[in-house]
Amino acid sequence: MNAFQQEPANPFDRAEHKNVIPRLELINICKSYNSLKANHQIHLTVQPGAIHAILGENGAGKSTLMKIIYGATRADEGQVIWNGKEVNIDSPSAARKLGIGMVYQHFSLFETLTVAENILLGLDEKVDLKQLHERIVAVSEQYGLRVDPRREVFSLSVGERQRVEIIRCLLQNPSLIILDEPTSVLTPQAVKQLFKTLKLLASQGVSILYISHKLHEIKELCDEATILRNGLVTGHVYPKDQSTSDLARLMIGRDLPTYQHVDFSGQKQQLFSVDDLNYESEDPFGVSLKHIQLDLYGGEILGIAGISGNGQAELLSLLSGEQVSAKGSIVFQGVDISLQSAGLRRDQGLGFVPEERLGRGAVPNMTLSQNGLLTAFRKELSDWGLINFTKMRAFAEQCIEKFGVKASGADAEARSLSGGNLQKFIVGREILQNPKVLIVSQPTWGVDVGAAMFIRQTLIDLSRQGVAILVISEELEELFEISDRICVLAAGQLSKPMKTTDTNAEQIGLLMSGIANTTNSTEISLNQAHA
Repeated sequence: MNAFQQEPANPFDRAEHKNVIPRLELINICKSYNSLKANHQIHLTVQPGAIHAILGENGAGKSTLMKIIYGATRADEGQVIWNGKEVNIDSPSAARKLGIGMVYQHFSLFETLTVAENILLGLDEKVDLKQLHERIVAVSEQYGLRVDPRREVFSLSVGERQRVEIIRCLLQNPSLIILDEPTSVLTPQAVKQLFKTLKLLASQGVSILYISHKLHEIKELCDEATILRNGLVTGHVYPKDQSTSDLARLMIGRDLPTYQHVDFSGQKQQLFSVDDLNYESEDPFGVSLKHIQLDLYGGEILGIAGISGNGQAELLSLLSGEQVSAKGSIVFQGVDISLQSAGLRRDQGLGFVPEERLGRGAVPNMTLSQNGLLTAFRKELSDWGLINFTKMRAFAEQCIEKFGVKASGADAEARSLSGGNLQKFIVGREILQNPKVLIVSQPTWGVDVGAAMFIRQTLIDLSRQGVAILVISEELEELFEISDRICVLAAGQLSKPMKTTDTNAEQIGLLMSGIANTTNSTEISLNQAHA
């Protein structure tokens, strides 16, 4: 019988596990960075065969704790007990030798190398490449992680790339696997397959530490959950016994607000349109765009779903003006802006929030005041070409206050903020400039549930003021929560938009994975989506 035809039994049993030697114990783990206590007196127990979630907001101390377990960071105090014996994990190599593996959120793969060559680079042992091919095939078949070891990485989908990372981890026979936001870029279908694989591993006694902001996944998949807040353990629960609201309340310390998604009461007006946009990518690993058509109306949010690497970066570059193309037209309020620079487009009221927060959205070692000036200098922050430092500081302080940014003040460096707070500042910076059209990429990427809800509600409220908003996101849940219409970008082609109320995540997932043709998306039946 195929291992995936039924859910495997899990040896984890909450009634009996106290009589079993834990796979991993952390006792009084402390780690500080100057005056910041990233981890303080952390106690954590992970049982054999348990899928154990680590929950917490951005800045709660999750990443620091995982780095300590994996040997990438040294704790200031505390003990690490592995299979009943105290150990000193001073490097990732030492962790792997013990049997601890980690799959990071951001993949570390070389595009021009094959699957087998990438896996070989990540192994601590010397292995013959032919034998490695055979081992990769055996492991991929055993765990339902189908991938061809001869394929070059640039030709793989995001889901396939994640399989490569997991296979590389499994080839070292780990007893504990750490997974950091593993479903952030996967389709619903790929998520289901990943969960089957994780449950099979758990049934074989492998322990899994699972980090995710998606509470419904935690509830469905995980046996136990430890909650961190401000570097402290604040709770331990069995997720299947909790509602997602209960988990959120434990994680952020308060009830989550509900979305207010009212209909737009104004007159529907087309503000932005793209007609037959074509783009030939000169990058051998880039994606060419074909016959892109889209219309944006004031008072609505149009969501574009898609797996990373299907043309999102190229489309954003063309819409923002970073890349100028004469093939096709981009019209903003009746004016063709196809050949205009990014600055000229901003002058007319086009706001833009890039995917990459540090580097493109903000300069890490610049203060929030200085980062505000980068795009908002048009908003009366300069006089006759000279910076008005009083206005610049006031703008940053207004953004901090209005959008609930947790920072020491306008002089705080961008890199000192957590991901969620920096994202709130960047989104707020654009909104305070009163854009007529706002293009946002991955608005809540890696952001905790509280900050994500705030950003999403902010975008909804802005659209109801008559602003046209385009959101590109790999988070289907997010798009269904905030979008009025939704379409899919796959292999450089954009599907026809559908009302979010007329479709579902499974149907959109089919389009994202390429199973369904984006040009005929409206003809896909919901029955096919459920097949």
